[in-house]
Amino acid sequence: MNFYSTNHQAPELSFKEAVIKGLPQDKGLFFPKEIPSLPASFFEALPGMDLPEIAFQVLQPFTTPDISEADLRAICAEVFTFPIPLKQVKGNIYSLELFHGPTCAFKDVGARFMSRCLQAFTTPGKPVTVLVATSGDTGSAVANGFLGVENVEVVILYPKEGVSDIQERQFTTLGQNIRAVAVEGTFDDCQHLVKQAFSDEALAKDMQLSSANSINVARWLPQMVYYFHAWGQWRKAQPQEVSDAVTFAVPSGNFGNLAAGVQAQRMGLPVRYFIAATNRNKVVPDYLETGNYTPAPSVPTIANAMDVGSPNNFPRMLELFGQDDKALKETVKGYWTDDAPIKTAIRGVNEKEDYLLDPHGAIGYLALEQYLPALQTTGIFLETAHPAKFRESIEAIVGSELALPAQLQAFLNKPKKAGSIPNDYGSFTAVLQEMANTSPAS
Repeated sequence: MNFYSTNHQAPELSFKEAVIKGLPQDKGLFFPKEIPSLPASFFEALPGMDLPEIAFQVLQPFTTPDISEADLRAICAEVFTFPIPLKQVKGNIYSLELFHGPTCAFKDVGARFMSRCLQAFTTPGKPVTVLVATSGDTGSAVANGFLGVENVEVVILYPKEGVSDIQERQFTTLGQNIRAVAVEGTFDDCQHLVKQAFSDEALAKDMQLSSANSINVARWLPQMVYYFHAWGQWRKAQPQEVSDAVTFAVPSGNFGNLAAGVQAQRMGLPVRYFIAATNRNKVVPDYLETGNYTPAPSVPTIANAMDVGSPNNFPRMLELFGQDDKALKETVKGYWTDDAPIKTAIRGVNEKEDYLLDPHGAIGYLALEQYLPALQTTGIFLETAHPAKFRESIEAIVGSELALPAQLQAFLNKPKKAGSIPNDYGSFTAVLQEMANTSPAS
């Protein structure tokens, strides 16, 4: 499978080349040249498949021939080691719990898969420096996924005082090949610095750069897997006469997760609608309502991982619908809400349904409550992170202490190690040049 740039001004690359490069030189995003259709036999067998087998079947067309069948099976078996259960919250509303991995967030899937791919692709003596901008969960997932991976250095940029304490501890306490840098700005500023680095030809001469944000195809593509897994679990529990189609409400920041879901639909997954569920950073819901796509400075909210004013993956959304706005709007609905309804939903669902939402999952839940009466399908929202990752906020909302899972407790007593820079590209390149000069290969 080859991958082209959504800006169509860069050469096509293989999966391996696209993973290592991260971002095309023309500042577009890599996109698969073909989207394969999975056979009916796959969907018939899907309810009985385990996660590693689903992952292998879904991802093989995109990774061939760069990853052999045996190696891909081994990678999938190593990545998908934790459960991703579908749980009924009430009536026809279900939660897909994506927080049972090492860092308690959905990004464990993509980060772990990408780290194994990059480890397989790197050449001894030619280290790859992975650049990551994070609004919270990406940093922790990537840091833990790449920790100790030979020949790979990771630099994580995050907005100073813009992530929760637990999120920050998950990527600032590791050391080894993980470097964290706080930026005096917003997540969008961090994201812009990373994009500048990828288009810096002088920097490219000194360092081999890659990205582990969802702009990287190896981070983005494996997110399709849990949509198939969710449908398989739901289908297995339903009477045969119930319609196959479901609606997914996807808490959305950079829109990689939603783009992965739409691609799963293009491969044959019976999804009737998607809901782009956002907080006050509502660029895409506004676009779906008005037809005008106008990125704006991000604003802070209780759902901080979605505080994104210029979603990186939106070009992939357009590409999936052939740049046809009408087709996109027929499939994707928009929803946004403020902090107050999020808090009310968390409190209410906890009291009435005995189910604790995190702020991001709460937005997905609210989106389904609004849309399902008209859409008349089963609704599945993505519970993207464990509520304990936002312990202070959640405890204040529900009025009781929240126990931390073991994965998060492990970080509490470790000292933070992070640099700090102003929102300035020169300061960022100084950090990178220092790394290049001290690299064992330099």
